[in-house]
Amino acid sequence: QVHLVESGGGSVQAGGSLRLSCTVSGYNRYVVGWFRQVPGKDREEVASINTPGRQVYADSVRGRFTISQEVSKKTVYLQMNSLKPEDTAMYYCAADPRWYALLSEKNYEHWGQGTQVTVSA
Repeated sequence: QVHLVESGGGSVQAGGSLRLSCTVSGYNRYVVGWFRQVPGKDREEVASINTPGRQVYADSVRGRFTISQEVSKKTVYLQMNSLKPEDTAMYYCAADPRWYALLSEKNYEHWGQGTQVTVSA
């Protein structure tokens, strides 16, 4: 049974940092993506990483956010620095066993419950 547990959201002032965590159980190899959604808007992919370590970033966060992992713990982190008010959103992690693929949002098999990130000006 696949299970994703997210943590690390919260409130911070602009310019601050937060780190999100996503622990995956049920897969030996996987790709994990972080997505975010603001009410009334489509969900946006922020970054992804697969078990071998391939990283992908959205242009809007490249250079500010870093995705990493501890494979032994099956935990993926999203370090968010230089946060801006426009980063405010519900952040979701998603996982899929097709670690070799570049997946779009609709193709991820399992999703976490989401964690809120709020950045004040």
